[in-house]
Amino acid sequence: MSDIRVGLIGFGNIGAGVVKLLRDNSTVIRDKVGATIQLARIADLDITSDRGVAVDPAMLTTDVNAILNDPEIKIVIELIGGYEPARTFVLKAIAAGKHVVTANKALLALHGTEIYAAAAAHGVEVQYEAAVGGGIPVLSAIKGNLAANRFGSVFGIMNGTCNYILTRMTQEGADFSDVLQSAKELGYAEPDPTFDIEGTDTAHKLAVLASLCFGASIDFNAIYTEGITGISGIDIRFAEQFGYRIKLLAIGKRTDDGQLEVRVHPTMIPLHNPMSDVGGVFNAIRLTGDFVGPVMFYGRGAGQNPTASAIVGDLIEISRSITAGVDRRRAAPLGFLDSAITPLQLKPMEEIITKFMLRFSALDQPGVLAGIAGTLGEKGISIESMMQTARHNGGEAVPIVIMTHEAREGAIRAALTEIDTRDFICEKSRFIRIEDNLE
Repeated sequence: MSDIRVGLIGFGNIGAGVVKLLRDNSTVIRDKVGATIQLARIADLDITSDRGVAVDPAMLTTDVNAILNDPEIKIVIELIGGYEPARTFVLKAIAAGKHVVTANKALLALHGTEIYAAAAAHGVEVQYEAAVGGGIPVLSAIKGNLAANRFGSVFGIMNGTCNYILTRMTQEGADFSDVLQSAKELGYAEPDPTFDIEGTDTAHKLAVLASLCFGASIDFNAIYTEGITGISGIDIRFAEQFGYRIKLLAIGKRTDDGQLEVRVHPTMIPLHNPMSDVGGVFNAIRLTGDFVGPVMFYGRGAGQNPTASAIVGDLIEISRSITAGVDRRRAAPLGFLDSAITPLQLKPMEEIITKFMLRFSALDQPGVLAGIAGTLGEKGISIESMMQTARHNGGEAVPIVIMTHEAREGAIRAALTEIDTRDFICEKSRFIRIEDNLE
């Protein structure tokens, strides 16, 4: 069998990891594929900086067309990230009859439907294991060994930056801004961490993951997304007193009325749940299938080596198809037949039903609790428990924290809007959603 020639677009940190892995483990890869995966060309705007891995200068080019127009290159790896020009490059590669491997969750979240349709039309594969969970093999498991299951839910901690920040805030009582700066210095956060801390990165991954689990075309812009910038130390302390830990959680659920809940936001998880112990930069994804039951995947969700491992794993799968003479892999990009993928309506956040922790900053005076409880009751919200800090001499603001029974989010928002107009409320009231049953 002749060599399988590969082109790499994007020679950053992850690209360097791919080069290193293909070089260091070439023998074991050849023994598993039956052919040598040969990296033929690397395209990047910067071909002079040292990446820490030796590369023949003749392989390097600033012209991506040297890869896209080369008929000998059978597989293209896209690692430049973002929407454009990544979308254009991927579609050109597909149109040229080349298979594609990508780690670009943003691209797939917004343009996946277009890309998968193009791949089907041209009889090529699009593989993207590294797009969700780095080196955690969750996507291949969903499309492979777990494919017989109907999935009811998927929950995940999918952003190492946010998990690192919340872990240190919880364990050390550290301030958000201080931990964010530390994350930047350690390389856990980008110089501009907006996509991470505002939840966008997690939402990109959830769009891909939910599409796979539910066989649905997910509109990324319809996913409710809320980051961690509003979480304070007092929220974390009260959550722990009630027996919970706060995580940035990606949530996908089937509902009884045939809709999907697909949302990203800070969530209180019971301390007895294993996901609450996922700390630092680690990720965890929990699926529930109707036959397999709950399954949890855990590992490093990012980083050069774990991500390179997933990318080269996709290369191996495509190369096996090539060596076997298969035009297109047995599993379609989303695991379902293309004709079975349907758009499903996402349940509006106002209709979501869950428990909530409500936090008020109120003057320490008679009648306050009665005023808050009365408004909650008028909106159909029942109180499970309450906590208030020690009373002051009077006239000062004190935190009041209330745990509700299950309630509709629209009712919670309406109640807090009304309560915040009261003279005894000193600052905007806050709420955090609770997931007691991660099933």
